Amino acid sequence: MTIQILPPQLANQIAAGEVVERPASVIKELVENSLDAGATRVDIEIEKGGSKLIKIHDNGSGISKEDLGLALSRHATSKLSSLDDLDAILSFGFRGEALASISSVSRLTLTSRTVDQVEAWQAYAEGSDMAVKVIPAAHPVGSTVEVVDLFFNTPARRRFLKSDKTEFTHIDEWLKRIALVSNDIHFTLKHNGKVVRNYRATNTQDQYLQRLAQISGKKFAEQAIEVNCRHDDLKLTGYIQSPFFESPASDTQYFYVNGRLVRDRLVNHAVRQAFAEHVSGEQASYVLMLELDPHQVDVNVHPAKHEVRFHQSRYIHDYIFQALQSALHQVSRLAIDSTNKRDADSRSQIRETGNNAYGVAESDHLAHDYSHQAPPRTEAKHQSFSSSISAMPSHASNAQSRGGVAPSYRPQAELPSAEVIASYGELLKTPNVDYGNKGNKDIQSNVAMPPILAGEYWVLAQEEQLLLLPIKIITTWLLQHEISNKLDSGLVSQPLLMPVSIAMDEIWSDTLAERELLLRKIGIEVTIRLGQLIIKKVPPYLRQSQLVTVVPDLLQWLRFEEPSNEALASWLAKHDDTKFQSAPDIWSAFSQLDDNDREELIQKAKVLPWQSWLEEHPSD
Repeated sequence: MTIQILPPQLANQIAAGEVVERPASVIKELVENSLDAGATRVDIEIEKGGSKLIKIHDNGSGISKEDLGLALSRHATSKLSSLDDLDAILSFGFRGEALASISSVSRLTLTSRTVDQVEAWQAYAEGSDMAVKVIPAAHPVGSTVEVVDLFFNTPARRRFLKSDKTEFTHIDEWLKRIALVSNDIHFTLKHNGKVVRNYRATNTQDQYLQRLAQISGKKFAEQAIEVNCRHDDLKLTGYIQSPFFESPASDTQYFYVNGRLVRDRLVNHAVRQAFAEHVSGEQASYVLMLELDPHQVDVNVHPAKHEVRFHQSRYIHDYIFQALQSALHQVSRLAIDSTNKRDADSRSQIRETGNNAYGVAESDHLAHDYSHQAPPRTEAKHQSFSSSISAMPSHASNAQSRGGVAPSYRPQAELPSAEVIASYGELLKTPNVDYGNKGNKDIQSNVAMPPILAGEYWVLAQEEQLLLLPIKIITTWLLQHEISNKLDSGLVSQPLLMPVSIAMDEIWSDTLAERELLLRKIGIEVTIRLGQLIIKKVPPYLRQSQLVTVVPDLLQWLRFEEPSNEALASWLAKHDDTKFQSAPDIWSAFSQLDDNDREELIQKAKVLPWQSWLEEHPSD
């Protein structure tokens, strides 16, 4: 077969396979074009989940008649003019493929007018060679793009579309993401003739928090902590979940780089690691926006433009991690100080008011709603970046923006019932605590710890069997299970009192570069200086180990494979050299395991042949 140039229609349909995945991706490309054109309002109208009709209208700068013919051509764009421009992209679009790709798999009409034109012009493509016709039209300043019958000429692609409801859900989710970062744009979404979303432009923080509540839920907007951190050319802003709430207030987890929503493993790891000390289990919620010099990030990585590559990835990782960690620590410290003060005030007020219902009601709010207290805004020097970090609950920002200190927050509520007052009075009593029993009292009372033999085995009687269960095996299993649960969000690093230096082996350089994220995941931080590998931080499980031999062994292992979480947890548990383990505490933890886990561990016990022993040594 001879080599030949692909026809324009075929080339555009091949490109469409990368750019046009479903109706939501069409809307993404078209709305981003509107934003690049300076629009302040974008109206989206769809029918049948976008498969029948997608119509985008904006009030942007529009496209002149002379350029309208080129707009539907492949590799035609107004956002790049030279190779140097590709190194510093701030616009959403830059490839010049979207309109051509979309028009190749649909019936597309583009109508536009600039402020300098008296009349508008309309362009549409038809025929196998994608010939573009331009005719006069009536239209205000701005542009309207109509995409009808998506994938009408590619039946195989059309069959992959899901139900109208599913496709609408993808469109709705994308609109939420762009609305959070483009807060000065008014967005509307109409589906089958009905307006289903109306996100008005926000000019104040109050208005933005209302949009945040619309998109991410009222609970997240009320509890979220504002983050504002700047260092040199880096700026991190947004909102993160409060550490006082164990489960995420929503499933909002959005990260933007220079206004572009991205999915990046390095960023996700930095965020998870920052929250590791405060939120366990599910990942915390956040809306974060990173601004940096466009020369320091490459957005030309993926056709859908949802991936980026940082030129200084480790620096960016540390910046995000330390900025969020400092913000969370500040808020935690402020909340503790504020709570202690309110507790003292509450006790004083209760003593003064006695059993007066009003006094108890005020104390009740102070004791239970401290998370809504607006602490004064604080400034702190960032530990490594010497940057100014501010963090405060989002509802406290209004007073701050007016230049004052956030006032004491007292929610307006009805007085509590007598039952609530009585319950609160019980809370004020000092409970009876047995400080000699550190284990779980209920479990220990029901499942008493069996006797210990030679300091190494528990002696168990199970039906007609006499078992010796090794305490060390149970300890290792529990530790491995604990580590495994923490690995998804990353282990917390602990700085060494004195960094450990090891003579650098040349083969380690590539391993350190390739496994950088994995090392951070397990809490190991190292640097290279003057031919030495400097170990600065390790997870708590390795603090007592011989790091001079342990770390080189780890690097040798990582050189040939990327181990699973289970393998990493087993390795860390093996090298945990804690000197003292409390047998009652271990038994308490063992007793709380589910039946299947306990049964699996009991299978590791040694069975004593007591029956044959009795036969050989009959009693007189």
